[in-house]
Amino acid sequence: MALYGLHVGKICQRARSALVQGLRELDRDHAVEQAREGPRRVAAKCSRLHGPTEPELIAQWWGRGKKLVVERMEVKRGGHWRFVVQNPKSVEGFEGRYREVTPPERIVWTVEWDGMPGYVAVDTVTFEDLADGRTKMVNTSLFFSTEDRNGALSSPMEKGLNESYAVLDRVLAALG
Repeated sequence: MALYGLHVGKICQRARSALVQGLRELDRDHAVEQAREGPRRVAAKCSRLHGPTEPELIAQWWGRGKKLVVERMEVKRGGHWRFVVQNPKSVEGFEGRYREVTPPERIVWTVEWDGMPGYVAVDTVTFEDLADGRTKMVNTSLFFSTEDRNGALSSPMEKGLNESYAVLDRVLAALG
């Protein structure tokens, strides 16, 4: 699997919404590519690239206005992370391990949702400074199988991703 340029497998281009643009689907993965306002260092600061001193930034956008508890956030290779979103009707936990942490350009981690234990994706996020002062952010999720990927894409994941990115834009604007 390659993140840019050459891709293994058939590439399908779809515009899934106004917020999630540049979605590319391959055999077992999908990628979302967007330009965020602000320099790379600010965009990376709001991601999971920062350690325990920045969990409040994660809570602002990952929780999408819902209460989010950062139970663990060990930002280092092999470190464990766990976030719990408290919805009015439910509690949703997400967790994984950091595989690579290269601030402010790249992070790789596993993601598992409590609602589907055993279905783990490997997410890679890269940050690239653009000439106009914005940041190109590419989030690629690799699933165990095409069926796992299709299941995730047919779930409420897209809605949550759109909501999270909308809030992330507001957080980045406030950090200026």
